[in-house]
Amino acid sequence: MSGAEAITAIQLIDACIGIATTIIEIGRAVHDAQGLPPKLRDLLEKLPAIQELLESAQESCDEGRITEDASKNAQPILKQCKEALAELRDIFRKACPKDGENRTKRVWRGTKTVFFGRDSQAQRLLVTIQDNLRLLEQKEIYVIGDKLDALEQVTEALANEDGKYTHTGAGNIIANEGGSPTNYVVGGSNNRQVNNPRVYNEGPSTADDSATLERPETTPEPSISVPFPRDPDFVDHGTLLDQISKRCAAPASRVALVGLGGVGKSQLAIEHCYRTAEQSLDTWVFWAHASNTARLEQSFREIADQVRARGRKDPQADVFKLVYDWLRDAKNGRWLLVLDNADDAATVSPTEGSSGLQQHLSRYLPFSRHGTVLVTSRTKHAAKQIVEDSDIILIEPMHDAAAYALLRKKLRDIDDKDENIATLAMILDRMPLALVQAAAYIRERAPRCSVRQYLEEYRQSDRRKTSLLNREADHLRRDKAASNSVLVTWQISFEHIRSTRQSAAGLLSLMSFFDRQGIQEALLHEQSSIADDGFEEDVLVLRDYSLIAVTRDADTFEMHSLVQLATRTWLENEGQLAKWREQFISNLCAALPTGEHENWEKCQALFPHARAALAQRPESKESRKEWALLLYRAAWYAWRRGRAGEAEEMAMMSMEVRSEELGEEDVRMLESMGMVGLARVIGGKYKEAEAMHRQTLARMEKMFGYGHRHTLSSMNNLAIVQARQGKYKEAEEMHRQTLALMEKVEHPDTLLSMSNLAHVLDSQDKYEEAEVLYRQTLARREEVLGHKHPDTLLSMHNLAHVLDNLGRYKEAETIDQQTLALMEKVLGYEHPDTLMSMHNLAHVLGSQGKYEEAEVLYRQALARREKVLGHEHPDTLTSMHTLAHVLDRQGKYEEAETINRKTLVWRERVLGHEHPYTLMSMGNLVGVLDRQGKYEEAEVMNRQTLAQREKVLGHEHPDTLTSMQSLVLLLARQSRYAEAEAINRQTLARREKVLGHEHLSTLTSVYCLANLLTHQRCYNEALALYKRACTGYEATLGKAHSTTHACHQHYADALASHKQHQLAIPPITPDSSARAYAGKQSKLVRGLAKIGIRSSKSVG
Repeated sequence: MSGAEAITAIQLIDACIGIATTIIEIGRAVHDAQGLPPKLRDLLEKLPAIQELLESAQESCDEGRITEDASKNAQPILKQCKEALAELRDIFRKACPKDGENRTKRVWRGTKTVFFGRDSQAQRLLVTIQDNLRLLEQKEIYVIGDKLDALEQVTEALANEDGKYTHTGAGNIIANEGGSPTNYVVGGSNNRQVNNPRVYNEGPSTADDSATLERPETTPEPSISVPFPRDPDFVDHGTLLDQISKRCAAPASRVALVGLGGVGKSQLAIEHCYRTAEQSLDTWVFWAHASNTARLEQSFREIADQVRARGRKDPQADVFKLVYDWLRDAKNGRWLLVLDNADDAATVSPTEGSSGLQQHLSRYLPFSRHGTVLVTSRTKHAAKQIVEDSDIILIEPMHDAAAYALLRKKLRDIDDKDENIATLAMILDRMPLALVQAAAYIRERAPRCSVRQYLEEYRQSDRRKTSLLNREADHLRRDKAASNSVLVTWQISFEHIRSTRQSAAGLLSLMSFFDRQGIQEALLHEQSSIADDGFEEDVLVLRDYSLIAVTRDADTFEMHSLVQLATRTWLENEGQLAKWREQFISNLCAALPTGEHENWEKCQALFPHARAALAQRPESKESRKEWALLLYRAAWYAWRRGRAGEAEEMAMMSMEVRSEELGEEDVRMLESMGMVGLARVIGGKYKEAEAMHRQTLARMEKMFGYGHRHTLSSMNNLAIVQARQGKYKEAEEMHRQTLALMEKVEHPDTLLSMSNLAHVLDSQDKYEEAEVLYRQTLARREEVLGHKHPDTLLSMHNLAHVLDNLGRYKEAETIDQQTLALMEKVLGYEHPDTLMSMHNLAHVLGSQGKYEEAEVLYRQALARREKVLGHEHPDTLTSMHTLAHVLDRQGKYEEAETINRKTLVWRERVLGHEHPYTLMSMGNLVGVLDRQGKYEEAEVMNRQTLAQREKVLGHEHPDTLTSMQSLVLLLARQSRYAEAEAINRQTLARREKVLGHEHLSTLTSVYCLANLLTHQRCYNEALALYKRACTGYEATLGKAHSTTHACHQHYADALASHKQHQLAIPPITPDSSARAYAGKQSKLVRGLAKIGIRSSKSVG
């Protein structure tokens, strides 16, 4: 056994021996008291067996005979044994006569409930001690043999003893027959017992003796009378117990705990009582039920019995006055009085002429320096009849960590994921009674019910939530007159409010439908049946019951979601649910504007309420029309803010209701249908969006004609989704038609149409025309909308994108930086347009060879897109594609290959095998395979990509030409120079025709052809091509660019080789040993920017 463990075990054994010795000495000291029952004398004679066994264990420790494992296992057993012995010692101390008492008082003061019967305290402790001693034998601490047999026999005899015995000495004995309600005791060394003592004469009594039965009573010792057991699972609300203790410690203090029913006020009071009893043995602790006058009076009678107040047995006595006189007398010592559930002001402050208390209760609660009053109440109004406003402690639901700890404890041995327990605590508003209720439900049904299953059931509907939360669970620490259901608990308050102030109940009813936070006062006044004159009084009533709270804004309220659920359940039971639901929808619909940018601030504040309205489908036809309009406007805002899922759900519901109520041909129904399509576009559901937009367009053309503004908006929406699917020719044609018609009729979406056309042109590498349209759109939007409008920022983004494609990187970077900063400020960091701007800036940085900066931005954009849009959204896949590209640039080939393969698989699944972006992923993968020397796989994939691009995009599309150039490089890697040269010449000719002689991609083809000719020693043509490439790079990228520098270096090497008639650039093979050449090639790779340039790492 280790030193530390040996010390711990020995210390525990020493403590146990010391306590056992004290018990024996106490018993022997009172042998001369003639009232000691024989059974107890037998017990004292057998107790040394415990001492002997513990001394045997001590000897084993001293001689090192106890193993380390045995010592470790014995420690918790010894600790329990020590605690039980200490409690038994305290019982003997309290039961024996005190020094100095005369013979008539020196009697054994034990009671039936303490020593006799199977449920007595002594019985429980003796059994615990003996069980622990047996366990120590199992742990190989010692051998018991028959040493405990005699003690166990005596213990059994005590268990069977009825507590009645004959006293043979002089004087009276005091024996307790019970009689008062059960009161629980404090465990450990501060154990106390409160009972209802009666006095008996010795010898036989007759009816004639009844008048002289009662003799003068002895003064009782301070005791605790809390009618609830202590909660072993108690969890403090932060530092609330410390606050309560600190305030109650002040002389003549009065403190009130005020909060919702079920928030844990009484539990805090119970724990405070037990801690007070533990820490101050000379303090009386009283508990009074203050829920109504009758219970309060009964509680005061019990207090009078507890302290043996003189005159209490007189039927005409004023029990409140008796207790008052006792409390104010300092000679009786310190006291703590709890008034529990003082919810009704009429109980603690009755009106004149009412039954029960004839005066204000506070007049019977003396301000004594030696006394403290602690009140629990649901209302401030009732609490303030007894305490000052400054002495009220508001009890809120538990914080996250405390709620989790309480739920975990109450679940006992039921194991579940921490995240599930934390989630359950959160959705139950961290309300203690609700947490205990849920834990009881789960425990009763385990293992067929788990926390996860409870969560699933709870989330099904309001009706299922109500069913779960209405179930009563046994609760030892709640008043039996109170419901153990959190919903029923609150509904009692609702009934009281309705009976005293009906308009306040109406305000609560309306508020229960809104989101729990941010309930603006204007929403409660507008078109409300609640009279404004009494609004402030209604608010005060609801605040007094802690049902609502006022935020810092003063004109905004919030509620607990469980209170809202309880209110709606109450309304349903009262047949008032439909009425207040429709009032809520009407008020909110009148307040919520459209989703245009100028309304965003108001929409943002109201959107949570619109989200709550989604689950509140009304019953009447007119209200359903309002509901559909409300959801349409909310979907509009969600779409503009990039919230695809919410926008689609709301728009779909709006469309379905409008279809039912207005018909398929109503323009409002078609507007909702169009909104569904727009939401699906930003959600990446392009095929579904296209189908929806085609239906909308067909119906608009039928109803309004080809050139109507509604029809043109539908055409524009359809063209957008076509472009997203890579159907650029169809999209361009439709956009041109739409733009021409919009300009003719001065359509408000003309600038949008112009921007969309420019985007399609940009996607087809028609950069010059796209730039012109982007600049026109930007100028007009800045003039009309301002430079911070989201549409203006989108135009800035588009212009920067086309400038990047044109190779004007510095200008593009400047605009991208400005756009990103403004978008983050206006739209937020996670808006899809903000992420697109971040992506653009990363791209232009990569185009300039700033790969490390680009990688950081790409990773940020990817992480946010995965979070906001999902892993398979087309924009997320674009971020993966470009991140792989920039990793490839930096030579991080393995990671680039992994991401490329994943992107390709997802793009094939989401976009299809022939989508331009899918083919681009194939091209990227070809490049990274090439650079790892995986030429055969790369060539097969390259030829597949080229074939599909020729089929889908045509022979002269820039992406097709990029695949041709990549194939050139792969062939050159394998020394197939003649085949590579033929394809390179075709590529160069087409690029010159399509892109122009000075385009970067064209220069890449020039550069690659020069390298191929050098390898074949065709120096004259090669030198001319090098010169052309160098001149072009200087004009486009600048002299300092790495690609320009690499080109010049190759040009110089070729010149030297030509003059010396030597081949300075060896054929390219995977195992080339020309280190100098490899160094030059790596510089070239780091400098290439576009897809075509990237592939020219080695061009021989």
